[in-house]
Amino acid sequence: MNTKYMLSVVSFGEVLWDLFPTHKKIGGAPLNVALRMNSLGAETAIISCVGADEGGKEIMSFINDNDISTDLIQIADEYKTGVVHVMINEKGNASYDISYPSAWDKIIVTKEMDEKVSEADVFVFGSLICRDEVSRATLYNLLDKAKYKVLDANLRVPYYTKDVLNELMLKADFIKLNDEELYEISQQLESPYNSFEQNIKFIAEKTNTKHVCVTKGAFGAVLYYNDKFYYNSGYFIKVVDTVGAGDSFLASLIVGLLRGKSPQKSLNYACAVGALVAGHEGANPKISEKEISKFMKL
Repeated sequence: MNTKYMLSVVSFGEVLWDLFPTHKKIGGAPLNVALRMNSLGAETAIISCVGADEGGKEIMSFINDNDISTDLIQIADEYKTGVVHVMINEKGNASYDISYPSAWDKIIVTKEMDEKVSEADVFVFGSLICRDEVSRATLYNLLDKAKYKVLDANLRVPYYTKDVLNELMLKADFIKLNDEELYEISQQLESPYNSFEQNIKFIAEKTNTKHVCVTKGAFGAVLYYNDKFYYNSGYFIKVVDTVGAGDSFLASLIVGLLRGKSPQKSLNYACAVGALVAGHEGANPKISEKEISKFMKL
């Protein structure tokens, strides 16, 4: 892999419509990650499934317009394109009502997927895609082919089980959680610890994963990378909504790390990008390098 320039990424999972009280936007964590990675110069493809409906056509057109390959997005005649009803509270934090079943629950493995994932430098996936056995079986197949596997836990009640989550973490090379997920998973794994760092190390050891990152909302993130901790305490911004902020954070962090930037610089940059996304409406605002540098006061 040429760490300085080209990086090839496959993102796997849900593509859908986020339905807000006043408007709708295209989203889904795997797509949000793919869009941000693509904007950072990574060669990006996405594996998913949409319905043979107007919503699906609009998503396909949107992804193509953003120079991301749609060759591995399937079209299901018998299932509708996914929708999520998003509720935003007074602090800008989101909660979700996710329709089931949706087309993205029914991704069927193909030879082309196998080849693409085998060739890619990075394979990004979440836990939500495992709520249906069809997409879950496809994911497990592809995980066996992937070189570097990045899990965004993205826990959404009631769409995950302890057993599936444990299996995903055991397969991952990099695990990203938020602070609530850290403590929930630590409890599930019967951690004897209370502190942030101890629980991160506990999960890393239990899952044999050398790279774990935990986001803390407005208060930044903690990265555990090859047995060492790195910290960023966050960047102040007036929050518009938090939808997609964690996805852009993850995309920026992985691109930085795999291009050979130091863990601390990668973390700082990712926190800045995540904050800027939270300061805009929707999951995928356009953000320039100049804007990021100015925000970080570089």
